[in-house]
Amino acid sequence: MANKRYVVGLGEVLWDVLPEGKKLGGAPANFAYHAGQFLGNDNTIAISALGEDTLADETIEALEEHSLKYVLPRVKYPTGTVQVTLSGDGIPAYEIKENVAWDNIPYTSEIAEIAKNCRAVCFGSLAQRSVTSWATIRQFLDDTPADCLKIFDINLRQQFYTKNVIEESLKRCNILKINDEELVVINRMYGYEGLDMRSACEKILNEYQLKMLVLTCGTNGSYVFTDDGLTSFQDTPKVTVADTVGAGDSFTGSFCASVIMGKPVQEAHKKAVEVSAFVCTQNGAMPTLPVELLK
Repeated sequence: MANKRYVVGLGEVLWDVLPEGKKLGGAPANFAYHAGQFLGNDNTIAISALGEDTLADETIEALEEHSLKYVLPRVKYPTGTVQVTLSGDGIPAYEIKENVAWDNIPYTSEIAEIAKNCRAVCFGSLAQRSVTSWATIRQFLDDTPADCLKIFDINLRQQFYTKNVIEESLKRCNILKINDEELVVINRMYGYEGLDMRSACEKILNEYQLKMLVLTCGTNGSYVFTDDGLTSFQDTPKVTVADTVGAGDSFTGSFCASVIMGKPVQEAHKKAVEVSAFVCTQNGAMPTLPVELLK
């Protein structure tokens, strides 16, 4: 595996148990899948852990079907599941099972080798809720090359985050992706309540010396703030929503892919918005993108 430049989704791989049945998900796997649709699947990898159960075998099958490469050590914990209930307008609510395989990702020599050859990695706060995966994610980030894009897609879920996890992640990332609701939580946590949205984003960007901060505001559009003072804004397209599961991850995956391909920030942002709007019109987190979106 040496000397290739990998794009990695690092953290939870799990099954979203939806009203219509179960679908493979987990933000890092979704990210890797969508980045891979643009960059080719050879160098995009989902890294997590699976149990020694039939659900683990089904996970491998599903990843193979999606042509997504993976490094998924087997551990003595059950493969992760999330019960998803949808509101009338398709907004998901999650019940995330604890003490599962992805809480216990070991830092293997294979994973360490990928870290050394990593071009971009996306990670969140959820997989850092337990000490084993938290240590693996920190070590992976510390072992990446200096020019690696390290995207902290904060993904605050229920009570599964602490200020310490967020602080350490902000120190290690160079791109933060956050939504407007999460920004309110962070503002409260850091005592930024007096600041308007833009000022809070710029404060985080400067304080942690980030390259970019991506702020999504649901139907109210999205922003990218950069370290050289650029602001990109895109409206959210109006579409018929099937469900919003994985839409944010598709945004991050396609945005990251465009940046890697050398596209200007505004162009990468526009593509990300188009892709996530399409994903909202489909069921589940990993639909195949139409050819015109991949151009």
